Amino acid sequence: MRIAIIDDNSFLISSIKEKLSFFEEIQIKFTASNGADLIEKLDKNNNIDVLLMDIEMPIMNGIEATLVVKQKYPQIKIIMLTVFDNDENIFNAIKAGADGYLLKDVNPHTLFNGIVETLNGGAAMNPSIALKTLKLLRNPVSFEEIYKEEINLTTREIEVLEQLAQGLSYTVIAENLFLSPSTVRKHIENIYSKLQVHSKLEAVQKAKRNNLI
Repeated sequence: MRIAIIDDNSFLISSIKEKLSFFEEIQIKFTASNGADLIEKLDKNNNIDVLLMDIEMPIMNGIEATLVVKQKYPQIKIIMLTVFDNDENIFNAIKAGADGYLLKDVNPHTLFNGIVETLNGGAAMNPSIALKTLKLLRNPVSFEEIYKEEINLTTREIEVLEQLAQGLSYTVIAENLFLSPSTVRKHIENIYSKLQVHSKLEAVQKAKRNNLI
C-alpha cells in the first residue's frame, strides 16, 4: 500500500511514520508540507494509493488540496488526518471528496485498519467523527447560512482578510498594508479566533457568508 503523508508539522509526520512502521504492507512514498507541495509531487509521481492529509496547512490547506487531487487523480483515496473534529471541517472535507476522516491521536492499528478499509471501498472514521457525520445527515445544515452571529472585526482585520482572500502570502500582505509580517500574523490569529475557524479557507468562506468581505 503506497502512502503519502501531507502535514506542515515535521514532528507529526514522524509520529505518523512511526505508527505505520509496524506494518510491512505500508510503503511511504513521500511526504509533503502543504497542498501545493503535494500537487507538485503528484504531478511527478501519482502512483499512490492513499493520502493521509492534514487540514490546517499554509499556502494550500487540506480541503483545497483534496478538491484538486480528486479532480486530477480521482483514483487516489484521501483520509483526512487532523486534530480538529468540528462539524464544518467534517462537512467541507466530505464535500471536497475525502474518503475518510481520522484524528491524529489515532492508534497504529486503527490507522492501519482505516487505510485498508478505505482501499476496500469503505470510509475510515473514528467513532466521534462517525457520530458527528450521522448528526449532519440527520439534521442537514446549510453551512452557507449558518453562523450569522455578530462578528466584530476591526477595519485593519478586514483589510488583512481581503488580502488573504486573494491568496496573498503574509509577506506580501505586510508589504501592501505597510505592516510587519509578525503584525499580519497576529491580525490573522485574531481573525481566526473571532471567526472561530482554523484555516485560511474557512476564514474567507465564513467572512463572505457574513458579508464581511
